[in-house]
Amino acid sequence: MILGFFFMPWDWLLLPGLLLGLYAQMKLMATYQRYSRQGVDSGVSGAEAARIILDRAGLRQVTVDMVPGQLTDHYDPSKRALFLSEANFRGRSLAAVGVAAHEAGHALQHQAAYAPLQLRMALVPATSFATRIFFIIFFGGMLLTMFGMLAPALFARVLPFAIGAYAVVTFFQLVTLPVEFDASRRAKQALVALGIVRDTEAPAVSRVLNAAALTYVAALISSVLELLRLVMIARAFGDDS
Repeated sequence: MILGFFFMPWDWLLLPGLLLGLYAQMKLMATYQRYSRQGVDSGVSGAEAARIILDRAGLRQVTVDMVPGQLTDHYDPSKRALFLSEANFRGRSLAAVGVAAHEAGHALQHQAAYAPLQLRMALVPATSFATRIFFIIFFGGMLLTMFGMLAPALFARVLPFAIGAYAVVTFFQLVTLPVEFDASRRAKQALVALGIVRDTEAPAVSRVLNAAALTYVAALISSVLELLRLVMIARAFGDDS
């Protein structure tokens, strides 16, 4: 009976997010691999492209370092450093310079005190804490309730705290969208303005960055649908208790 509360007809809400997430990942990998094989006419590597963008913006103190893995590229605002995967650090393809320029775009945001980035940075500790709280309350409470160690009525009382914690995670995903889209916009402008890519190459870079952006859209949609599912579970427990 208790198990039924966690596996109900509303679980279909998870399916659209799951399918969109899979599609976004497949599209990103296909697009990235396609343009990883297409060299950039300027001949610069991803690391060199990032360095050019940063230096022209007066951000010589921001380092560009290499990290292991595939598409592990990111900007760390606390270290004021760009970290590029080996393929994008060394690669001289449209995909490599596009991804590298995107990460440089985050450094440009940081320099300009771009409000959504500032908000996302401020939310990182709260989101990390909220994620841990959610797993402890929801999954811990679910297991205890299933094994009869926690009364359903008591679990119903603590569920709103789990929902609140997950709402913080969802809000973080929402704030991430404008940050990522703006970083791509800055990247595209800088690449063309600095002559790193030609006008004829810009559409290919846009396809790579748009495919990457779709993964963030999918993450937000999945998070919203999961939040709605949690609310329905809480209502079901509340009605039963």
